[in-house]
Amino acid sequence: MKLSYHGHSVVQIQTNGKKILIDPFINGNQLTDLKVAETRPDVIILSHGHNDHVGDTVELAKKNNALVVANHELSTYLSWQGVNTHGMHIGGAHQFEFGKVKLTQAFHGSSYTTENNEIIYCGMPAGILFMNEGKTIYHAGDTALFSDMKLIGERHPINVAFLPIGDNFTMGPEDAAYAAKLLKAKTVVPIHFNTFPPIKQDPFKFIELLEDKNGKLLQPGEAIEI
Repeated sequence: MKLSYHGHSVVQIQTNGKKILIDPFINGNQLTDLKVAETRPDVIILSHGHNDHVGDTVELAKKNNALVVANHELSTYLSWQGVNTHGMHIGGAHQFEFGKVKLTQAFHGSSYTTENNEIIYCGMPAGILFMNEGKTIYHAGDTALFSDMKLIGERHPINVAFLPIGDNFTMGPEDAAYAAKLLKAKTVVPIHFNTFPPIKQDPFKFIELLEDKNGKLLQPGEAIEI
């Protein structure tokens, strides 16, 4: 299984010949190495409805006939845009042919702002557990620290956890380091930082805070194999 990071919260999982893209915010993301015209996901998984996470989902899904997995409200809204979707909700899991997806809770907001300045309610935000090839990946989405991260780690031994560290909208480095302690993931990768001025952070300081010294900073486009 190959995991790559592409700036902000964009993560790609390659497993059994499939490309799964999480939160594909490409256009407008000055940190990403991706280009929409060259990105060909088989599946897109969304943590929540904010524009910097939904990103280019509609265009990517239509061009590549990709399945979009998201919470019920967001998947319904996207289906109205002509996208093939599979709706889920917090605590629910589903076994797809490309792997198993389970949505966890996340403490954040979830809405999509249209070009006409309409705010569309997009259901509850979520974290994402992806399981395949005997491995478990946790993408926390946008979230605050919460104590049930310990339960997530106990119920689902995590190989790699992608945790937001930007502060202001999500956990900051200190809370994210405590989250890593609760989750007990083998490897922890920081995400959701430095894209905008309010979330400027030094990821190396976050890595220094990790008690288990298990942090891995990935530059946009860089990958690890597990």
